[in-house]
Amino acid sequence: MKRNLGIWSRMFGMVFCIWYFLSGCMPSPYYQNDESIPGNVWQYSYQPSFKFEIADTNTYYNLYFLIRHTEAYPFENIWLWIYTKQPGDTTYEKTRVEVPLAERSGKWLGRGMGEIYEQRMPISGNGYIFKKKGQYEIKFEQNMRVNPLPEVLHVGLRIEKSGPRNSSTHK
Repeated sequence: MKRNLGIWSRMFGMVFCIWYFLSGCMPSPYYQNDESIPGNVWQYSYQPSFKFEIADTNTYYNLYFLIRHTEAYPFENIWLWIYTKQPGDTTYEKTRVEVPLAERSGKWLGRGMGEIYEQRMPISGNGYIFKKKGQYEIKFEQNMRVNPLPEVLHVGLRIEKSGPRNSSTHK
């Protein structure tokens, strides 16, 4: 019995060390949220909205589009309208963005488990600056030629701080 406890405690210790090491390598998000797509088919009219507070305008941020889809998703990319509303504004700024999801060979760019793939794709270039303090809102609208867009399970937004504004790594 003592022998089995030693094996289990070593295994637990090893698992804990691996978890600790891996979690230290991934930056924690400043903000992250995702929304389920009703019926796993994304209609033009369904525009997931994400609201978040920005207090530090002297920091660069990286913005990511999160998507979870099945391997039956019929395209190698997704076109999006991204609507951004700054603090105090009543209207949205609208930007069209193409997000690659697969290589030309058909190999998905994200992580897969079974028939489900999850991807975190950058949508802000190398460091985005929020110019005003306060509450921002970002909405996504799928802008593919197909409506509804099949095999999309979840979409979301992830924001990470990437460094101070005076850093020489962001120009």
